[in-house]
Amino acid sequence: MEQVLTKHFADDRYRHVDAYVETGGYEALRKAFGMPKGQIVDEVRKANLRGRGGAGFPAGVKWGFLPKDLSRPRVLVVNADEGEPGTFKDRLIMSRGPHLLLEGIGIASFAMTIHLSYIYIRGEFVREAKVLEEAIAEAYAKGYLGKNILNSGFDLDVYVHRGAGAYICGEETSLINSLEGKRGWPRLKPPFPASIGAFGLPTIVNNVETISDVPWIIANGGERFAALGVEKNGGTRLVGVSGAVERPGVYELSAGVNLRDIIYVHAGGMKDGKELKAVIPGGSSTPVLRSDEIDVTYDIESMGKAGTMPGSGGVIVIPEGTCMVRALSVLMRFYAHESCGQCTPCREGTGWLSKIVRRIEEGQGKEGDVELLLDVCDNMMGRTICPLADAAVMPAQSFIWKFREEFDRHIEDRKCPYGNKF
Repeated sequence: MEQVLTKHFADDRYRHVDAYVETGGYEALRKAFGMPKGQIVDEVRKANLRGRGGAGFPAGVKWGFLPKDLSRPRVLVVNADEGEPGTFKDRLIMSRGPHLLLEGIGIASFAMTIHLSYIYIRGEFVREAKVLEEAIAEAYAKGYLGKNILNSGFDLDVYVHRGAGAYICGEETSLINSLEGKRGWPRLKPPFPASIGAFGLPTIVNNVETISDVPWIIANGGERFAALGVEKNGGTRLVGVSGAVERPGVYELSAGVNLRDIIYVHAGGMKDGKELKAVIPGGSSTPVLRSDEIDVTYDIESMGKAGTMPGSGGVIVIPEGTCMVRALSVLMRFYAHESCGQCTPCREGTGWLSKIVRRIEEGQGKEGDVELLLDVCDNMMGRTICPLADAAVMPAQSFIWKFREEFDRHIEDRKCPYGNKF
């Protein structure tokens, strides 16, 4: 499999501009300056580049949502918040190949006539923010950012903005509010950011990995990128594997890779000879799969047919012997803590889910609690401004549907069948 992003990540020098240029870096930017802007967008469309942040929306289509009127400035915001539990691939790009991201920003900004870009980075990513700031300074010094880039007549300024550690700011309108110095609450849509976004200006928000794929697409062509994946899901994608595997880490794989192969071939199989029990395939908000459901292609359509999604590329491997009630309790505590509180169904619902699951886990569950959990889920799903409530509901429902017997045993026996202490 041809590597789009990680080919040179093993070289510590690659995060610096000179080493990046030695490997052909910024040549795609030079090429883009000689192309019609519409052709650049067309190449991204041909590439079937789907957003790598979780939603999977086609990047080229999203770019086309900007209004044709150029009288108002436009803004590109790169979502580097990466707060989804189980996901850790964007930080690899920022720490090992920051100029890939900056070149992608340059090409995307030129294609959309944008002269101002922000990288909104998760506050806990202190090292990654420092690496990015150093790379930005290098790019300015070498003429890849700033005024009249590469004598093209195109100007672009890029800034790193550090978030304050809120999961909700991974949602694009919450991110924009935070960027503006406001409370990180989601906004009602419409208007969509492409019309009225950061500072009231037309704004495109893309994930780190999505933007970092753009230089390769422009250098090699959208059709070649598309051919690396499957229909409707082009290219490679970074998959972060964690949990009970022999080789946890980030792997660059075709969008058409099989989930079983991710676990048993690339990640080396189960650790210590344990049996596989379940997999959370795309970060903590995606519906769980049982061990007999993992023979599925890791693309959006195939995973959707299996009742889940590849999400943000975070594969969490759960071994036999794990109490699924306790696992869900941990997840629900997270979503209850991270709800911004703006919408009543989410503010109250995530709290109820956490309390009820914890009650069952601690041996205090009552008859009807599982039905109550599902009822709460039904009253949360699709009833809030942003998808955080849905992000809590999807794992809750799937854990119950796939492992109902464990919840029932906790309630009937008033203890954990795996011997966990409360």
